[in-house]
Amino acid sequence: MNEQEQRWIQAARGGDEAAFGELVRLYQKRVYALAVRLCPTPELAEEAAQEAFLAAWQGLPFFRGDAAFSTWLYRLTSNACVDLLRKEQRHQGLSLDDETVTAEAADTAPTPEEAAEHRELRQQIEAGLKTLSPEHRAVLVLRELHQLSYDEIAESLELDLGTVKSRISRGRRQLREFLIKHGNFFDSAASKRTERGL
Repeated sequence: MNEQEQRWIQAARGGDEAAFGELVRLYQKRVYALAVRLCPTPELAEEAAQEAFLAAWQGLPFFRGDAAFSTWLYRLTSNACVDLLRKEQRHQGLSLDDETVTAEAADTAPTPEEAAEHRELRQQIEAGLKTLSPEHRAVLVLRELHQLSYDEIAESLELDLGTVKSRISRGRRQLREFLIKHGNFFDSAASKRTERGL
């Protein structure tokens, strides 16, 4: 956390809306990127991101700084996503199996064939993630896509370290089983290399 960010946090804790606006601008892409991985639609992800920032604004006077601001914000975002998913499931009878894959993969493969394979793998991973429970999906997304450490995930989600490790292990196993069962990309040699790298 740099000095400018600390000044914005201190000012925002005192009710400075402009300072909080700077924090929103600083973190909005990261918060939305997390939300879009945890929510089935961009609309829900946007709502979750807004809820997370609203919770941050309301909770800032009580933010003690024991954890990094970004870690606290990840926790609020994850909580907002899980709350919205549960609300959607209650009111609309949604199943995680019915969710549509909405996140788009960045395409960095050098050849069209590799690019197509990369997209297919990414789509299969996204499809697999949506079959996980919100709790397992949250830890896996924070670990694999946002590169948080086990300790940071435990802090972000207010979980015991052992619970984080257990959920990540179980989530990875369930995701791997889904990919083996549904992934037609395992037919090619290049894809088999990808499978071993999961």
